Amino acid sequence: MRLGVLDVGSNTVHLLVVDAHRGAHPTPMHDDKSVLRLAEHVGKDDVLSRAGEKALLAAVQRACDQAEAQGCDELMALVTSAIREAANGLEVLDRVRQRTGVDLTVLSGEDEARLTFLAVRRWFGWSAGRLLVLDIGGGSLELAAGIDEDPDVALSLPLGAGRMSRRFLPRADAGGRPDLAALEALSAHADDLLAPAAEKIAAAGPPDLVAATSKTFRTLARLAGAAPSASGLRVPRELTATGLGQLVGFVSRIESSALAELPGVSAARAHQVPAGAVVAAATLRALDVPSVRICPWALREGVILRRLDSLGGA
Repeated sequence: MRLGVLDVGSNTVHLLVVDAHRGAHPTPMHDDKSVLRLAEHVGKDDVLSRAGEKALLAAVQRACDQAEAQGCDELMALVTSAIREAANGLEVLDRVRQRTGVDLTVLSGEDEARLTFLAVRRWFGWSAGRLLVLDIGGGSLELAAGIDEDPDVALSLPLGAGRMSRRFLPRADAGGRPDLAALEALSAHADDLLAPAAEKIAAAGPPDLVAATSKTFRTLARLAGAAPSASGLRVPRELTATGLGQLVGFVSRIESSALAELPGVSAARAHQVPAGAVVAAATLRALDVPSVRICPWALREGVILRRLDSLGGA
């Protein structure tokens, strides 16, 4: 069957279309992503603006048209932190449903962590043993650990790269060089939030494999010397704590406009790289992790795999 997953995140709207059936590897058939930066349309009053709603509506309609053109048997649509934290989020989703017919499901942070964990478990397989998964999104950081396909611990912290960039690094957000004092403040803030989470993760037992996924981690790994995306999904990629520490020093001394010109860095996300690097470094430090393996599968693949599992013998 042909399945489509529409993922409305804090930064992007991403449509993935795959051909798949239960027990088979999902084969990507269409992949489209547009930059929406929805979280930036949520004001200090926690209300998503009319402009943000209009942009969301247009993006969902575009994705819906593409899914229909691709012949999808089913379109699963989900939204994450930007909408679930907006005071008028449910009202907006109701209007989007009325206009497009697309029912966007609001995922909790824990749901995100569990679905991403499932995808990473399937990618690396049972030989990975006890698994720890890290995922830095635009609005939140997800952590999950366990030995099975459903993690024993699944956590979500408000430490997304976009959120932290807006809060601590407005100069980088405007294309300039991040303020060093602000980077230190961000690091201390991340340490405070990560400390209790690290205790819960540690209680699940020491991991045999630590994996990281998301655009943020992939970008950081590329900047630290990992193979480019053109080398293929199955090329092993790793990011070490040492390399990440050096990277934090580098990105803290360069304008985000210059970062955008480096291989592996998208212009739309360059301003978030410093914040993402600091959060990633704080996470590895809090969890006492020397290195992570980069996994190409994440939330969207987890949604697909969960749906295929639900089909049973169909």
